[in-house]
Amino acid sequence: MFEYFYNEILRSCIIGFGSLFNDIEVQHANDNGTQSVIQVPIAYGPTQKFLARMQQEENLNRPVQMTLPRMSFEFTSLQYDPTRKTTKNQSFLTTTPDGSQTKRTYAPVPYNMGFTLSIYTKLNDDMLQIIEQILPYFQPHYNLSIKFLGNLNEIRDIPVVLDNIQMDDDYEGNFETRRALIYTLTFTVKTYLYGPVTDVSGDIVRKVTVGYSALSTDGSVRTRDLTYQVTPRATKDYDNSLISNLDEDVDITQTSIKVTNPGGITENAYIYVGSEEMFVEKVVGDEMRVKRGQDNTRAQKHVNGTDVFSITKEDDKLIEFGDDFGFNGSVF
Repeated sequence: MFEYFYNEILRSCIIGFGSLFNDIEVQHANDNGTQSVIQVPIAYGPTQKFLARMQQEENLNRPVQMTLPRMSFEFTSLQYDPTRKTTKNQSFLTTTPDGSQTKRTYAPVPYNMGFTLSIYTKLNDDMLQIIEQILPYFQPHYNLSIKFLGNLNEIRDIPVVLDNIQMDDDYEGNFETRRALIYTLTFTVKTYLYGPVTDVSGDIVRKVTVGYSALSTDGSVRTRDLTYQVTPRATKDYDNSLISNLDEDVDITQTSIKVTNPGGITENAYIYVGSEEMFVEKVVGDEMRVKRGQDNTRAQKHVNGTDVFSITKEDDKLIEFGDDFGFNGSVF
């Protein structure tokens, strides 16, 4: 059942999270009116490790000590996120940067990664400088762009959500004991895990033209020519083009549906929700009026927040041999 693959997604998210805080610095005013700039180092490791090191080097007269301020971060938890679940059978195609290869993979599985960021300072002003360089970017989330699937063109904006801030002032002991202000920030990174990536092989006929000729009763005079041309039309989203989300729960008979981003919906076009294809007839305000269960898909119940994907001409180009598809037709 299982096969070896490694997309390095968790590793990329860990590196990306740590890189968010690479350029934090504090400034101190000198007696001569100039400013000293201190780059705040960051390292991967648990808070307890750095606290133990500070306690072992608490003597203020030691020639070498662990310098403050500094930061550390740690990957602490991994949990499945059912609120971002999509259909299991949805797949999409992606290409290498040079367009020479096309790969297929199933829709990714949503997981939440838990992180803690610990900040250690001796001076309260240093802590306030660091905190003010971080908090304004999280309202409460910041989008981190992560490149998935190695050398393929798959880049996603991953929300990094600030969940909580805990403040501690470790100032117990005698006069020579070092003071340590410790702020612990907890984050949730809403990432996706992809399965194995496979090569796309095979092809389908991209266009069919059929000509009709109507003749007179004696068989000698052509009275009319008609040519009918059809091209395959995708019945699901292949390139993972997310355009909106449902803004309400939807039953199987509902044809007027509220969405969070009506501006992303195109009239007289197809969309894909869950494993159901719909045809958008009209967009009025924040509602779209649709035909349900198109191209042999079944109308389904959908929950508030479900992703809405567009089906465009780009998806038509990505239909693979063995896939189901519809037709666009014209007579001329």
